[in-house]
Amino acid sequence: MKKFFILLSFIMGAVVLASNYLVQFPINYYGLGEILTYGAFSYPIAFLITDLANRSYGKIIAKKIVYIGFIIGIVFTLFFSTNFEDLISIRIAVGSGTAFLVAQLLDVQIFDQLRRKKWFVAPLTSSLIGSTIDTFLFFSISFYATGIPWVTLSLGDLAVKILVALIMLIPFRLLLGTLKESKA
Repeated sequence: MKKFFILLSFIMGAVVLASNYLVQFPINYYGLGEILTYGAFSYPIAFLITDLANRSYGKIIAKKIVYIGFIIGIVFTLFFSTNFEDLISIRIAVGSGTAFLVAQLLDVQIFDQLRRKKWFVAPLTSSLIGSTIDTFLFFSISFYATGIPWVTLSLGDLAVKILVALIMLIPFRLLLGTLKESKA
């Protein structure tokens, strides 16, 4: 269990770091620059990690992975991708941390409440609600009143996050057979 816990914690931190970096870059193909960033593709993996930990070890361990992933992700984000002379870069770090903690901890609670339903109900519901909260918190804190089209970017990112959350059900289901289920 300890190796898997450490692995999930570091993967969580890497996902946070990658997403914080990638969200700075709009997808400038097919007219998507105003509605989508690359961060939308990496961030939903955080919900998969949280949900797998919750299913396998219960909500207490899942919360610990969220906190450790948060610390790893934020420390590296501040060190590698935050330009302290650029207000938007600082706002991205603050927005990311706030949105991540609120959304992931909400995901843990929702998943825990729904864990006894059919296998897909808890991860799908918690990821959809968590992604929605995360997206609007992050984009409003990071980009409100900056001239960046944060509302359209948030809607585009949310659409991709929902699609990726649906796709993440596949590895979730496949990994269920290899992980023991927590009764917590």
